[in-house]
Amino acid sequence: MNPIISAPELVDELAGARPPVLLDVRWQLGGPPGRPSYEAGHIPGAVYVDLDTELAGPPGTGGRHPLPDVAEFGAVMRRAGVRADSRVVAYDGGQGWGAARAWWLLRWTGHPDVRVLDGGLAAWRGELSTGTPTPVTGDFAPEPGALPLLDADGAAALARTGLLLDARAGERYRGEVEPIDPVGGHIPGAVSAPTTENADADGRYLPPETLAARFKHLGATDAPEVGVYCGSGVSGAHEVLALELAGIRAALYAGSWSEWSSDPTRPVATGPERG
Repeated sequence: MNPIISAPELVDELAGARPPVLLDVRWQLGGPPGRPSYEAGHIPGAVYVDLDTELAGPPGTGGRHPLPDVAEFGAVMRRAGVRADSRVVAYDGGQGWGAARAWWLLRWTGHPDVRVLDGGLAAWRGELSTGTPTPVTGDFAPEPGALPLLDADGAAALARTGLLLDARAGERYRGEVEPIDPVGGHIPGAVSAPTTENADADGRYLPPETLAARFKHLGATDAPEVGVYCGSGVSGAHEVLALELAGIRAALYAGSWSEWSSDPTRPVATGPERG
């Protein structure tokens, strides 16, 4: 199934007999909370989901956005109206990272029909609502394992035996700057592949053939396995989705650099080692 949906396609689906469940996941790294923006105007029927508190567990040694408790995540999705057989569309402000995190979590926990609105709310041309919907409680029961997941040891091993992509900005990969985490650099053997290069200036994913060519150049088509990490498992989900569009299944290291760099015994590489 195509993991993205265009705004015109979403208009048609919302007018159909079986409209999708809409999740508003507006979020920005270091930015203001998304709820005020949601309350000021959202796609009619959309339920706000907070990435920091509902799509992630408490920050700590597992990273800044560790995976949420599975039972609690299931409860959040049911409150939003997600059923096992419902279509789900997640959107954010346009960057695509927050929506991709929701997409990845739902797919990882077994939901078969989840898409991201390509270009986010900025691509929407329909009316906006300030009302808070009260959806019928869903029945989605999460069962983790439908998408591949890496821990720190698995990411280190994959960097040696396959292809581990670092989705952060190049200067963070090289260790030139590190504005958030304890130390700059990258996991030894990882390849620099900034997720910002998967989309155009409007936040829309590049065509699948363009993405396929990009990831082929990075070595994804020749690698026995592909993995992705970022700062805290958010923009990395965007890269996993881009790889999916290119026809490549990839694992996510959810703890990512925020977990890796929290342990001073883990090795750190700097400079343009690869990629």
